[in-house]
Amino acid sequence: MPGGIETVDVDEPDRSRDRGGDGDGDRGGTVLPRQGSSKPPPLLLRAGLRAGTNAAVALCLATALVHVLLVFLHVAPPNPLSRQYSRQVNAWVFPLFEQNWRLFAPDPESVNRQISARTMHTAQDGRVRVSGWFDLSGVDDSAVRHDVFPSHTAQNMLRRAWSSYLETHGGDDRPRSERALMMQKYLTDIAADRITDHRGGTFESVQLRVITIPIAAPAEGPGPGSSAAAPKSVETRYLPWWKVTSHEN
Repeated sequence: MPGGIETVDVDEPDRSRDRGGDGDGDRGGTVLPRQGSSKPPPLLLRAGLRAGTNAAVALCLATALVHVLLVFLHVAPPNPLSRQYSRQVNAWVFPLFEQNWRLFAPDPESVNRQISARTMHTAQDGRVRVSGWFDLSGVDDSAVRHDVFPSHTAQNMLRRAWSSYLETHGGDDRPRSERALMMQKYLTDIAADRITDHRGGTFESVQLRVITIPIAAPAEGPGPGSSAAAPKSVETRYLPWWKVTSHEN
């Protein structure tokens, strides 16, 4: 060799591999997404989640506003709006959201009621047996008395069932609407279930008796000349015999 310098062959590395390419040239170092991947981008997931949350919140707010409006129309004094939409208001309020007061004129209880029930059973020999009276309201009174936190059921279930029955039936015990039939069955079921729980036995019919005792008005003032208003007479009302699903215990 001239000059005494030897030549050496050096293998250069494939630079296309270092750049992540496939030997076709420099593509700017951008890695292309893998074909066939079905995973959505994170931004799209967050946008969909936010849209669903907003829709759920809007639906809850709309439902709450409609509920407040319908309950307000139910408890407010009669007006053209409540009369026009009375069917829709009653369909929403009864029986789950019923209120026992009026917005500007509360109606406190002025009487005490003793509600009792008895049962009738026809034996296999054809004889009809009628039980004695069972005091339904007495069970509630004993559950409430001396209880610091009495249950809502013991305080209001039977009382509200009877009040709703009076509103829908009047004084002739004839149901004239679907709600009247519903309240009649509701009152019957309460009586049948409580008799079964406390007395047992077998029966097919139930009759209720309601004794209404007016609450005497307070005296006008102290002294010999004061006198309390005379209470009205005690009223006793017997309801018809109602068929129930055969109870046996």
